[in-house]
Amino acid sequence: MIYGTDYHMHTVYSDGKYEPEAYIEAALRLGLKELGFSDHLNPLGGDTGWCMDHKRLPDYAGHILRLKREHKDRLAVRLGLEIDYLPGAEKKTEEIISSFPFDYIIGSVHYMGDETVDLGPEFYIGKDIDQIYENYFNLVCEAASTGFFDIMGHPDLVRIHRFHPEADISLLYSMMASSFAIHEVAFELNTNGRNKPLHDFYPDRQYLQLFAQQGVPVCVNSDAHFPERVGQYFGEAYELLRKAGYREMAVFAGRERFMIPL
Repeated sequence: MIYGTDYHMHTVYSDGKYEPEAYIEAALRLGLKELGFSDHLNPLGGDTGWCMDHKRLPDYAGHILRLKREHKDRLAVRLGLEIDYLPGAEKKTEEIISSFPFDYIIGSVHYMGDETVDLGPEFYIGKDIDQIYENYFNLVCEAASTGFFDIMGHPDLVRIHRFHPEADISLLYSMMASSFAIHEVAFELNTNGRNKPLHDFYPDRQYLQLFAQQGVPVCVNSDAHFPERVGQYFGEAYELLRKAGYREMAVFAGRERFMIPL
């Protein structure tokens, strides 16, 4: 039986729809062994419509740490955070992640310049899609190189609205896998892409073997914004990883990574 973990949750502290307790109940019903919370945070404090207000960070951390104590006998609750990688915001990012006893930090690239890649297709219309992909992958690799992040979240989010480059992008995935391996950062197989216009997981399933060949650690996360999506599509995700050559998954505690059988 698989030791089930799900480290990517969004609650009312950012753009999720429920209190953390509801996600814990969902995880217990599914028989998960670990559940991690990772509400969105912009290190510069913007976008409070979908990111946590910095003023709420102490309340968030305190809430999750309390749940960790309360549920320690039946579920390992982990304190995490999903932080946007913003070039130039490194000092603030470092201050945030050193302020609380996080179990892991997810690093994500939503922004290219002042615009987000995921909120609507308008970002892509009339632009050079090949160049967008190249720039996006470079940003993700740059984020991985900072050492701030334990897991790279939805590492090819740029696929979300189904704008496809004309160029062969296998080299971009090879570059990303090499970067993650060199900088010893894990990535997530994010199942929430199935609920988006993409209708598939992140990263692209046809390149998972590149990450396996490089020995890049992986975990399976739902990126749930509702309790009903905790652990969603995990059976399919586990099977994809096995076919790609994975035999282990990463788990986290106290910013340390451990490997467990898949």
